[in-house]
Amino acid sequence: MADMVKDFDCKCGKCGLKSSQMSLSFIEKFTMAELISQTDFVITSGIRCPEYNKKVGGSETSSHLTGDAADIKVITSRQRYIIVKALLQSGFKRIGIGKTFIHVDDDPAKPKKLIWLY
Repeated sequence: MADMVKDFDCKCGKCGLKSSQMSLSFIEKFTMAELISQTDFVITSGIRCPEYNKKVGGSETSSHLTGDAADIKVITSRQRYIIVKALLQSGFKRIGIGKTFIHVDDDPAKPKKLIWLY
């Protein structure tokens, strides 16, 4: 299981945004997805401050800014399938798929039932 104490912290190392500032509904669904998948998700990005979001090329309306998103590291196609399936089963309706990561968000302000590619 992801270490909720620090895995979602902003990676800038300066702003102080912590995992505890993530959306509670997001954390609940994320935890359920991990349980369903029976794997530990490696979180490469959780909540972000505006400066760090800009540094990593995030959108100005990124769901990471509000604590409604995370990126999960993936290596193999099989791992990608297992994670995406678990995310869908846990109720996520916004998933972006990249070669080395999966973005998942639960942003109430954005359209639902979307899967996109990076």
